[in-house]
Amino acid sequence: MSVSTGTRGETVPTVQPENPAVDTADVSALLERGRTLSTPVLRAAVDRLAPPMDTVAAYHFGWIDAQGNPVDGDGGKAVRPALALLSAEAAGAAPEVGIPGAVAVELVHNFSLLHDDLMDGDEQRRHRDTVWKVHGPAQAILVGDALFALANEILLELGTVEAGRATRRLTTASRKLIDGQAQDISYEHRERVTVEECLEMEGNKTGALLACAVSIGAVLGGADDRTADKLEEYGYHLGLAFQAVDDLLGIWGDPESTGKQTWSDLRQRKKSLPVVAALAAGGPASEQLGELLAADAKSTDFESFSEEEFATRAALIEEAGGREWTAQEARRQHAVALDALNAVDMPARVRDQLTALADFVVVRKR
Repeated sequence: MSVSTGTRGETVPTVQPENPAVDTADVSALLERGRTLSTPVLRAAVDRLAPPMDTVAAYHFGWIDAQGNPVDGDGGKAVRPALALLSAEAAGAAPEVGIPGAVAVELVHNFSLLHDDLMDGDEQRRHRDTVWKVHGPAQAILVGDALFALANEILLELGTVEAGRATRRLTTASRKLIDGQAQDISYEHRERVTVEECLEMEGNKTGALLACAVSIGAVLGGADDRTADKLEEYGYHLGLAFQAVDDLLGIWGDPESTGKQTWSDLRQRKKSLPVVAALAAGGPASEQLGELLAADAKSTDFESFSEEEFATRAALIEEAGGREWTAQEARRQHAVALDALNAVDMPARVRDQLTALADFVVVRKR
């Protein structure tokens, strides 16, 4: 695992694949292509919403500020749109064929972010206040619901057999995503969660939608179910690698890079992979961590914990091996994802680009 130094004197983890495929500039171009081609259609979809939901959604996407003034906001990494366009190309279609799929997946993803921020009490996303903090919980719920409905509308209005197939995959992925969020919340109130349960939860919460993103363009381009299933397999394991890195950043990430509070996941008592792996490891650090977390679950003044108290928990997770285990798991899931591509007949350029995006997912600081 390679590291860089954060602003807290901590190290910010990145997970280095063995043989990086394409340099950062090439990956940036893929992400920018996905953003450029999908954003106009995404904006047009949001414009269908009734006021004030249209402006609330525009704020969430980073197109306007809290006062309604246009801004060049940070709309996120745009990994899912990039994957959807590459998915179409993997099936031999033009990248533009994947645009409705890219937009639909992005709408579902942002539906989940709006609701997750409210449920988790997150006040910051992408370096500014979250929607519920600015516009209130009711608007966060309503706009999230509206984005979910728009996602299906965007696909179904194509009126093709392929659009119907794509919608079925999107609705299945959406249901799994919701399952994963429900599991995540329930785990916060349990003293112990197994590594297997954690991986299942993260496979639902993150893997399912990434799997859909990397198959939906292919389906819209006429790919058969076998091809789409193999692409989904790549996306599912890529999602697990993505979440493993997110879990590392959720504890040790630099707030200036992540846009979230220090020790974010520890503040929310999340049973993320580093925590679960550390508790399962055994040994003095693991036992001490377990005792602290058990006491935390019963604490009535958890919100007033100091930075030092969270730092102590993070240090115990690392001492018990949870940090390194999670980095290794990210590398393992990355390798499994790439192996799935071997079963798909696609242009070599597209395979290289999917490999490059997989590398990007596990080598990042936000």
